Amino acid sequence: MSEIRICQVTTDPLRVADHEAAVNDRRAGAVVGFAGVVRDHDHGRPVTELEYEGHPGAGQILREVAEELAARPDVYAVAVSHRIGALAIGDVALAAAVSTAHRAAAFAACADLVDLVKERLPIWKRQVFNDGTQEWVNCP
Repeated sequence: MSEIRICQVTTDPLRVADHEAAVNDRRAGAVVGFAGVVRDHDHGRPVTELEYEGHPGAGQILREVAEELAARPDVYAVAVSHRIGALAIGDVALAAAVSTAHRAAAFAACADLVDLVKERLPIWKRQVFNDGTQEWVNCP
């Protein structure tokens, strides 16, 4: 049976290594982790600041996404976190990891997990550019 070992929306710094360790399983032949890292540019424009804000229900939606992945018969364990608040360039904004018996399934499950989080999680990003302008991303 699959387990969700970490599932959180948090202001705390994230480490992919913690997520990979959390999903380690004696049955697993593969553990795949992912770090979504704050970059210093967007569409060719230098970014100097970044802030994430989340809907109050974001944690529950993240849990639903994790449960959907954990329900797959080839997945042993899932760990996923998204950070909110002010982040610096190089900080991890999204950490995810999955374990499965084989590498192909692990890569596919981790990619699907990241895609589902990006698609469904109600978290918005405010970027400040080096010229002082700003924009909200994924904001209706």
